[in-house]
Amino acid sequence: MKYIIGIGGVTNGGKTTLTNKLIKTLPNCCVVHQDDFFKKPDQIEVGEDGFKQWDVITALDMEAMTNTVRGWMENPVKFARSHGVPLLSSSDVRNPDEQTHILIVEGFLLYNDQQLLDVYDKCYYISIPYEECKRRRSTRQYTVPDPPGLFDGHVWPMYLRHRREMEILSLNIEYLDGLKSKEEIYNQVYEDIHNSLLNRL
Repeated sequence: MKYIIGIGGVTNGGKTTLTNKLIKTLPNCCVVHQDDFFKKPDQIEVGEDGFKQWDVITALDMEAMTNTVRGWMENPVKFARSHGVPLLSSSDVRNPDEQTHILIVEGFLLYNDQQLLDVYDKCYYISIPYEECKRRRSTRQYTVPDPPGLFDGHVWPMYLRHRREMEILSLNIEYLDGLKSKEEIYNQVYEDIHNSLLNRL
């Protein structure tokens, strides 16, 4: 059985933290990080707001990301091995063909690209309020540092715009409160996934 989980949400909401905890506890679990598909800085255009447009879908090579996800769908075992993900040995499973393979797709614009909307079995979205998001963002060290005013001038307005776009699509998304403790969020999601998998067996 193949099962794809989307973990989307606001910048600095806790997506990667949640993903990293789930990878350790879910069986045969691979991950695709949307941040790995950013285009090179010289390919990012400057918008009307005067900032380089990092927080829009065109800043990402979504075709490459989609191909990576499709590659997992075609052969999760081969994908896991090529990414160094340990798989349950046949002795742990009565019938190897019945193994569950899980892919987590994690990123800030997961539900704004048509190519991937049909692949998710389960969608999560972490949100935190403006003040907390700005505070967390200010403490992060990025490869390309945030220029002054980027958060209010570009990052937050883009987040609000993309969230509205996503909500119009009426996807079956479970919203998570990013102000809860990491443990609470993890427990909620792990239990939910565990129950979904049991229901599909």
